Amino acid sequence: MTDVDRVLDGVGPRLKALRKDRGTTLSALSERTGISVSTLSRLESGQRKATLELLLNLAAAYQVPLDDLVGAPPVGDPRVRSEPRKIGDMLAIPLSRQPGQPQAFKLLVPPRPLPEKLATHEGYEWLYVLSGRLRLLLGDADVLMGPGEAAEFDTRTPHWFGSATEHPVELLVLFGKQGERAHLRAAARK
Repeated sequence: MTDVDRVLDGVGPRLKALRKDRGTTLSALSERTGISVSTLSRLESGQRKATLELLLNLAAAYQVPLDDLVGAPPVGDPRVRSEPRKIGDMLAIPLSRQPGQPQAFKLLVPPRPLPEKLATHEGYEWLYVLSGRLRLLLGDADVLMGPGEAAEFDTRTPHWFGSATEHPVELLVLFGKQGERAHLRAAARK
């Protein structure tokens, strides 16, 4: 058996485990990818070899790198090394490098004046205060948050946040597509 054969033989079990881990059905996955239930079932059982076209569709549906589906060995340094960038008056440091959603950032938010109008946009946001004091305006709510506190909200709700003191506030932020939330999942007990 060649290395390629071994890699291809491992694709089916990885696909099935990923689908089960995500709690989705073959039918739901078929609707999302346009791949027939029969083909998906045969891929998972190893009765059909995966093609690049099928794997690309599945990687996009699961929002995972293609390497995860084929079981590619880790390559080099796993640390995310990205350049900080300015977003308005905030400093954003990307913490994720995979395409898709959600995206993770560390934000340094300075003291800033209240805008005349609160922002709205598509998306869902989760934030966690690492240090400093955060003032979050969300709709009619005015919330002060300290280290260790988290908030999540639909960004279609008018919102604004900034430091509640004269010092910057440091946050971890997850920003996802409209309607998606970050979920923590624990393994089921047996």
